[in-house]
Amino acid sequence: MDKATYETTKYIKGPMHQALRHDSAHKHVAGSAEYIDDIPEPAGLLHGALGMADRAHAEILSIDLSAVKSYPGVVCVLTSDDITGVNDISSGGRHDEPLFATDKIEFHGQTIFAVIAETRDAARKAARLAKVDYRDLPFWTDIDGALENGAPLVTPGMTLKRGTPETELDKTEHRLKGTMRIGGQEHFYLESHIALAIPGEDDEVTVWSSTQHPSEVQHIVGHVLDIPSNAVTVNTRRMGGGFGGKETQSNQFAALAALAAKKLKRAVKFRPDRDEDMSVTGKRHDFKMDFDVAFDGVGRIHAIDANFAARCGYSSDLSGPVTDRALFHADSSYFYPHVKLTSQPLKTHTVSNTAYRGFGGPQGMLGAERVIEEIAYALGKDPLAVRKANFYGEKGSGRDVTPYHQQVADNIILRVVEELETAVDYQARRHAIMDFNRTSPVIKKGIALTPVKFGISFTMTAFNQAGALVHVYQDGSIHLNHGGTEMGQGLYTKVAQVVADCFQVDVDTVKITATTTAKVPNTSATAASSGSDLNGMAAFDAARQIKERLIAFAAEKYAVPASEVEFLPNQVRVGREIFSFGDFVKQAYFARVQLSAAGFYKTPKIHWDRAAGRGTPFYYYAYGAACSEVSIDTLTGEYLMDRTDILHDVGKSLNPAIDIGQIEGGFVQGMGWLTTEELWWDGKGRLRTHAPSTYKVPLASDRPKIFNTKLVPWSENTEPTIGRSKAVGEPPFMLAISVLEALSMAVASVADYRHCPKLDAPATPERVLMAVERLKRA
Repeated sequence: MDKATYETTKYIKGPMHQALRHDSAHKHVAGSAEYIDDIPEPAGLLHGALGMADRAHAEILSIDLSAVKSYPGVVCVLTSDDITGVNDISSGGRHDEPLFATDKIEFHGQTIFAVIAETRDAARKAARLAKVDYRDLPFWTDIDGALENGAPLVTPGMTLKRGTPETELDKTEHRLKGTMRIGGQEHFYLESHIALAIPGEDDEVTVWSSTQHPSEVQHIVGHVLDIPSNAVTVNTRRMGGGFGGKETQSNQFAALAALAAKKLKRAVKFRPDRDEDMSVTGKRHDFKMDFDVAFDGVGRIHAIDANFAARCGYSSDLSGPVTDRALFHADSSYFYPHVKLTSQPLKTHTVSNTAYRGFGGPQGMLGAERVIEEIAYALGKDPLAVRKANFYGEKGSGRDVTPYHQQVADNIILRVVEELETAVDYQARRHAIMDFNRTSPVIKKGIALTPVKFGISFTMTAFNQAGALVHVYQDGSIHLNHGGTEMGQGLYTKVAQVVADCFQVDVDTVKITATTTAKVPNTSATAASSGSDLNGMAAFDAARQIKERLIAFAAEKYAVPASEVEFLPNQVRVGREIFSFGDFVKQAYFARVQLSAAGFYKTPKIHWDRAAGRGTPFYYYAYGAACSEVSIDTLTGEYLMDRTDILHDVGKSLNPAIDIGQIEGGFVQGMGWLTTEELWWDGKGRLRTHAPSTYKVPLASDRPKIFNTKLVPWSENTEPTIGRSKAVGEPPFMLAISVLEALSMAVASVADYRHCPKLDAPATPERVLMAVERLKRA
C-alpha cells in the first residue's frame, strides 16, 4: 500500500509527555476496579484472623487455646509449631521478626496464633477467646523511654562527616543548640492489608497480595513454608494505596494465608479490619533531633553537629535504611562546610516501624528547616533569606558537596525558589501579613516559602534494577508486564505510554497486566520514587529489542536501508510503502520474527560505602518549592490553610496530569503528618489512635482554600532517564514543610517575632495553643 492510498495520521493517543488519565480512574469512580477482596471467592474459601497479645513486653508462661479451637466454624488454629520452614518474616535478614511469638511478647498486638474458620466473623470472635498467662517485663514505647533505659539499637547507626565540625563550631560569632521532636504517621491506605492464597499441586502455592514488593513476599512465603521461590507465585494487580506501608508489612499476611492454605489444602484469605491493621503494622518513624550549629551574621551555616534518634519498634524491619536516608536529607537544600550527622535507631516496645513516603527523608529535611528557622529568629531575619544564603552553589563552586561526599551537579533550587517567590509576590504578602498581625488581636497569619531537594535512587545499590516483559501479538496488540506495582500513583499508565511511544501506537493498543512473579523475577519494591525510572526503562528496553528485530526484518524483506524503515503513528513506512502496524506485525510473524522480549535496566553511576559514609547514593535530585499561608486563632489554637502555591520539578513530565495529582496528594498527606495526624500509646503500651475515630487524616475541607500547582516548565533531567523525566512519588511530600513554617510565623507574631516558637510536629491545635501561651509569657 503506498502513501497515496493510505492516509497517515499525525499523532498517536497517549505518547510520553502527554497528559492522560489514570488507566483505572473511571473504575475507581464507578467502583468497578477489582481489588483482592473483590475477586470471586474460590470454592471452600476459609478466613483467617490474628490472635494478638495484650501486653507490651512479657514472657509467655502458658497458652490455652481450647476455647478458640472449639468455637463453631473454626477449622484450625495455627501456631509456630505448624511452620514447616523458618518462623521469621524479617525484611533485612536479621531474623528478628517472628511470624508467631513463642516465648516472649515485644509489643501490644503481636501475633501469637492465627485462627482459620469458615467465616471471617467466626475467626475474629474465636481469636479473642485464648487464655494466655504472662510475666510482665519492663517496657518503653517512646524515644525518651528508650534513652532512659539504655535501649539497644535495632540496627547499627550511621555517621556522615565532612570537615572538622568538632573544632569549627567554636569559630563563628553565633552558635545555638536545640531539639526538635518529629511525630510518626499511619499510612491509612484505603484498602487494608489482605492476602488470598490458593494451594497448588506438589509444593506450589499462588498468593494474591496487596504488596509493593511481590518478590519479597515470594521470598518470605518460600522461607516460612520451606519451599523454593519457583513454587510460589505472587500476583498484584493494584493496591488501594501503599505509601510504603505495603513494602514489608504485607509479608505476615501472605505468609499466614499460604501456610494455612498448604496445611488445609483449601483457599485461605486474611483481611484484618482497620483497628487490627493499624495496631499490628508499622508506621512512619518518630524522631528526636538534637543539634548544635554555628553561623555568621548573615545566617550562613559554618558548622553543624546533629543526632537523629528514632523510635524503631521491636525489630529492625527497614529502620536502618530509613534512618540512613534521614541523614542523607538532613542537609535539605543547604551546604554545610563542616558537618557531622549521626543516627540512633532505638528499640522500643511498639510495632516495628517501616517505610513511609519519603523513607526518613522528610524527618531529616524537617530537622534542617528547623535549624534554619532558629537561626532566622536568632538574627531577626526572614527565614527565606537565611535559606537562600545557605543554598548549595553551582557545580564547581566549592559549595556543591553533600555530607555524604556526593557532588550536587544538577542544582536548580535557587532558580525554582526565586521563580516561585516572584510569581506569588511573597515579599509583599509577607509585609502585608505582618501589618495585619499588628492590628488583629486574635487571628494571626503566617507565610513561609520552603525548598525541596530530594535524592532519587534506592540507597541499597542492588535494588536499583528492574525487569519487564513485552509481547507483540500478530494482530498488533501489545501485552506489557513489569515488576512495578500500581497503588494508585499511575505507574501502569506511564509505563504503557513509554511502550506506546516506542512503537508509535495508541496507548489503548497496550494491555496493562497484573504484576506477577511468574513473568518478571527478582523485582525491587515499588518504592524510593523509582517506579517509573526503573520500570519505564526496562519496558523501553524490551520494546526496543522487538522494534530492532522488526526493522531488520523489513530492511531485509523489502531490500531497503534500515533508515528507510520508519514507525509512524499506528503505521510503519518501509521505503515508499506504508502498512498499518497490525498488518506489518503479521508479516513479521509469518517470517518467524521473535515478537517477545524481556527488558532489563540498572541505574548507572551509583555506589555507596556505608561504613565510610561516602559515595554516590543518588542518580539525580528532584527539586521543588512551596509557599503556604495560614491563619490561626490564638484563643483556641485552631487554624486554616488559606493558600498554597507549588512549583515542582519533575524534569520532562511523562504525564503532567498524573504528576500534578501526585504533587497535590503528596502535599496534603505531608500536611496531615505535620498538623493533625498524631500517634499515641497509653501507659500499657496500647496504640489508642487505631481508627479514624481517634486518628485524624486530612479531609477535603482541610486542603488550602486556594491551591495552585505548577510544574517547572523548563526542566529536563540532565541524566538520561526515561523521557528525561524525574521521579514524582516522594519529593512533593516535603513541600508541606511550608505549612509548619507558616504556622510557626503566625505563632511568633504574638511575641513580635523575637522568639522561635519551636513547634514540634505534628503541630496540632493543642500544640499551637500551648506555643502561643508560651510565647505570650516570654
